[in-house]
Amino acid sequence: MTKKSPRKTLKKRVIVGAVMAVTFTGALCLRAQDAPQAPAPKPEAAPPAAAPTTTKQAAAPTQATNPPPQSDTRARIITYVNLVVLPVTVKDSAGNLVPDLTKEEFRVFDENIEQKISIFTVEAFPLSAVVLIDNDLKGKDSDMVEESLKSIVAGLSLADEAFVCRFDTNFHPGKGFTKDQDKLVTELKRVRLDSETDVIGPDPSGPFGAGATVNGGQAIGGGGPGTMTSTKILKGQTTKALDDAMYEAAQLLIDRGRDRRKIIFLISDGQNAKNNKYKYDTVVKELLRYNISVYSLGVGSGFLDRKFTRLQSYAHDTGGDVYYAARRNSLEELYSRVTEQARNQYTLAYAPTGNDKTKDYHAVEVRVKRVGLNILTREGYFSAQIAQ
Repeated sequence: MTKKSPRKTLKKRVIVGAVMAVTFTGALCLRAQDAPQAPAPKPEAAPPAAAPTTTKQAAAPTQATNPPPQSDTRARIITYVNLVVLPVTVKDSAGNLVPDLTKEEFRVFDENIEQKISIFTVEAFPLSAVVLIDNDLKGKDSDMVEESLKSIVAGLSLADEAFVCRFDTNFHPGKGFTKDQDKLVTELKRVRLDSETDVIGPDPSGPFGAGATVNGGQAIGGGGPGTMTSTKILKGQTTKALDDAMYEAAQLLIDRGRDRRKIIFLISDGQNAKNNKYKYDTVVKELLRYNISVYSLGVGSGFLDRKFTRLQSYAHDTGGDVYYAARRNSLEELYSRVTEQARNQYTLAYAPTGNDKTKDYHAVEVRVKRVGLNILTREGYFSAQIAQ
């Protein structure tokens, strides 16, 4: 049995005593202090318009049950209706998007008078898109487009909305705008396109023409029923009403907000009848009036036959773009390129000064200081319709 050292025992007692003394003293001090104040409540978040919001802040996720917050830039575009808003795409010589330009590198001219840029942003705007599909393509082109349509959804974000429509002699609207990508995929999968035939419709004056009857009923047999209107070719000329369909598609986008990028995604071989109800100039005026850009996707051999002219004109005059696809894989890739380009544009806005306010149409030109770049934007606006 070993004896404990008196010196070690004394040291342990001293340490224990000191700890107890400190604890007791601390308890007395805490009791002597006033009760701690309750933590100040955190201030409620101010609404978006109350303070400037950066692009990164605007992109911050919110609760799943709430819509994404509206940025300060988009709010200003809605509020100040006297602004001319120009979506601008800039590409290099290889066709690649140029995303790193600054406000100081842009210059805007209204009727050759330089304007002060009030709003500049590279913020990605949500899309409101009418997908306008040619319902009267040649057999193999029709099959290629039909099989590829569901891939359109891959290029859309959750904030985008789309309205699927078809056209031939008539305009065939779909089920309306939807942001639900599952519903959109289902609708696109169910699209069945008519194929163009080379059959000429029956002679109206013949026994099987329009109005001919047998025993009071519609004439059948012999040459069979007349060719459906959507697939009828008259003396080698199409009855397809492309201009009318574009006008109707524009009407669907009228009430979509200025804070959204409004586009018509036109998929066609470019053929167009000569007897459209709406003339080309009328349609373009409507597109510019509501700041709608057209992105054309040409299919088939129209490029060689010079039948894509209408597709090119609509894209050029509205600040959109045109693409061509000869294979299904090309189509599926181009769908994403179109939506990416439409969403990620520069947005310039200005309040016109120094121009002739009595003029209805005003020509616009956008320049950049950096050399070797191609600029895509609309070339003008109508003064009485700036607020649209």
